[in-house]
Amino acid sequence: MDIRQYMLTVGSQARAASALTASASTNKKNMALQAMVQRLDGARQSLLDANAKDLHEASNKGLDAALLDRLELNSAGIDAMLVGLQQVAALADPVGAITDLNAQPSGIQVGKMRVPLGVVGIIYESRPNVTVDAASLCLKSGNACILRGGSEAAHSNQAIVACVQGGLVDAGLPETAIQVLSTTDRAAVGELITMPEYVDVIVPRGGKGLIERITKESRVAVIKHLDGNCHVYIDDDAQSDMAINIAVNAKTQRYGTCNTTETLLIAASRAAELLPLLATQYEKHGVELRLCKEGFDILERVGSPCNKKLALESDWYEEYLAPVLAIKVTQGIDEAIAHINKYSSQHTEAIVTNNHSNAMRFLREVDSSSVMINTSTRFADGFEYGLGAEIGISTDKIHARGPVGLEGLTSQKYIVLGEGQVRE
Repeated sequence: MDIRQYMLTVGSQARAASALTASASTNKKNMALQAMVQRLDGARQSLLDANAKDLHEASNKGLDAALLDRLELNSAGIDAMLVGLQQVAALADPVGAITDLNAQPSGIQVGKMRVPLGVVGIIYESRPNVTVDAASLCLKSGNACILRGGSEAAHSNQAIVACVQGGLVDAGLPETAIQVLSTTDRAAVGELITMPEYVDVIVPRGGKGLIERITKESRVAVIKHLDGNCHVYIDDDAQSDMAINIAVNAKTQRYGTCNTTETLLIAASRAAELLPLLATQYEKHGVELRLCKEGFDILERVGSPCNKKLALESDWYEEYLAPVLAIKVTQGIDEAIAHINKYSSQHTEAIVTNNHSNAMRFLREVDSSSVMINTSTRFADGFEYGLGAEIGISTDKIHARGPVGLEGLTSQKYIVLGEGQVRE
């Protein structure tokens, strides 16, 4: 296969299709989403068969159990994809919404209209469900998309996209509005990220190495996050039970997600009281603690049997994605904020406090895409934010920031309404 020529064909088809998705009515887009539901529901066995091939090949390649778990598509997973499509169909359509319309002294009215980005290229890991999530969000927001899933899920993704494209055709939309690359050749990614004439934005979802490569080499705008080094800070005025519940949940509810807390900060005035209690809870979950000297000494004095060691400087930067937690005792909120702004990946941070002034300071001064008061970082998610689904979490500061849903897949243009005015 001539990869360059193949990608030029895919890109030109996507660009042409994007004009039709941008102008498609909300009803037509929702019809397509509902048709996808019917197509996928009717193709359950072929989806499971395709996924079985992927699982067999991945197992033969020696993929570990965690990766195989992410790759597996079962009946419940298909049900979840169908529910996700229906949820996106039920969401308000952002395209065409007019806001901030104001009259000017000249008599003209100036406002903003929300419009699609155009063609979205998405590079993602070996999770077949992401194919449906990405396709549905891109379509509902009026975009065309080019999807490049993990090579391990090639059979599954092709089976899924056949149903998705069938749903597009059923609704009178071009099947090329949603394309999954038919090649697993990595050269295709290199072409995708260097086609600004056909692709308007790239969304990479995967490991830090992939995202760094895409960011460095792309000639197309990138919506990205490199990692999720998230923090919980327990303030001087935190309620004890609340602090323990949040700190434990933020770390242990799930380890392999980007919104899982990786560093716990605790005010010095509360450390002697709360650290032993927290250590007991973390021990029950099999979490290894990497503590600053002050925190380590507190647990030593009380004879805590938890799995612990002294933290290294590198631990403050680490996204473990594992049952490992860094813990630092801070001299109050000033040091906590300074620590977060130095070491955080600007993903999600939380404060536990009953002090309103400190809570407001934390919201204002912590420079991350999601900042929370008295709740777990695990809520940093498109579904939990009421977006229906998400294309990813952005730690960028331009355009989309935080969970990227329908609105994040659009931009705004100025519109001007007049009644014959001319500029003097």
